[in-house]
Order: sequence, then C-alpha cells, then structure tokens
Amino acid sequence: MSLTDTLLRPLRPAQPLVTHYDDAAGTRVELSVATVANWAAKTANWLVEEHDVEPGVEVAVRLPAHWQTAGILLGAWWAGAHVVAAGPAAVTFVAPGESADGVTAAVSLDPMGRDLGGSTDGVIDFVGEARLFGDDFAGSPVPGSALALAGMTVAEVLAAGAGLPAGARVLSTREWTVPDGVLAALVAPLVAGGSVVQVSNPARLDAHRAAERTTVDV
Repeated sequence: MSLTDTLLRPLRPAQPLVTHYDDAAGTRVELSVATVANWAAKTANWLVEEHDVEPGVEVAVRLPAHWQTAGILLGAWWAGAHVVAAGPAAVTFVAPGESADGVTAAVSLDPMGRDLGGSTDGVIDFVGEARLFGDDFAGSPVPGSALALAGMTVAEVLAAGAGLPAGARVLSTREWTVPDGVLAALVAPLVAGGSVVQVSNPARLDAHRAAERTTVDV
C-alpha cells in the first residue's frame, strides 16, 4: 500500500482535510478528504502517464504551504515517487515565475484552483494539464521499504509523523519544507487521522483558532 493510501484510507471522505488561509490576501479555502484525493489522483495519473514516474523515481517539490501542494505531495506518493527538495528529478514542481532544470511544472497556487493560462517557455502549466486526468488512481503497490521523502522510506515517514493526539486539528504556520515542514504540518495530522488548518502570512491566529476549533499548534 502506498503512503497516500495509508494516510487517506482511514479518513471519512466528507471530513475536512486541508483548510488554507492567506491572511494577506484575505482568502480561506477548505478541502475535504475526497476533494484532496481527487487532486492527488489527477497528479498521480499525470506523473505516471506523462512522465513515467514509478516507485523510486525522484520528484522535486519546491512549493509553499498550500492546498495545491498537499494534492501534489499525496499524488506523488500515490505514484510511488521519492519526493525530494531539489533536482535532478523526473519533474520539479515550482511556484509561478520560478525555474528549474529539466521538466518543470509551475503550480498556480490560486486559491480557487485556476490555472496559469497555458504552458510557456518550456514550463508546464501543471493545473491546466493535470485537471484533464482521472479522479481515481489505481497504481501498483508501493512497499514500505520504498523511498518516499528525502531519503526516508514509507515506513520511516509514517513513524516520523506519529505522536499527535488522535483526530488532532492542527493550526500550522510552518512552511512545507522537505522534509521537516512536510512531516510536521501535513503528514503528522494525517497520521493522527486529523486535519490541518494552514495559515500563510499569519495575522489573525487567535481568530482562526476559535473559528476552526483547532487543538494543536505547529
């Protein structure tokens, strides 16, 4: 079973999984388990069908904390990819305006999931391409010994993410650096069967704690 299967399968499809605030922009977006799983499936299908990603192949993720980043990470793990911080890699995911060597996929980071309007100058408009792929993913099994995150195996990632109370609703201001931020702010809440409220450009944390009924700060 892949890391993504292990993290998502115990959760109820309708329960909130990732809530993302950007206090500078004044935006709030909440995605359920089912919606995040759909984005992850599209990502996994795109990686496998377009870029031949299979267990052990490296995929670089250079993205800020965001609900789109969650879908990309879970999709990469569903395909069995080894997520790293930088290339060389089969695909490197970057924020708009950034560049990388090799196959580069720019992620819009738009709160409503809009794309970048098309691929340009050798940089792939990831959202524009990935939304055309299937909402379900049926990949090959991924062993617990497979590399998943910055040299850590699937089993090691799950062990490193343990420790939060069951069902924790986490308020996070952590950047999703690979591996530490990803482990603390995304993997750990999911291992606990909980959810994450991620706040970018934090300015109203007390209000978010009260409104979202968070139980743990990261």
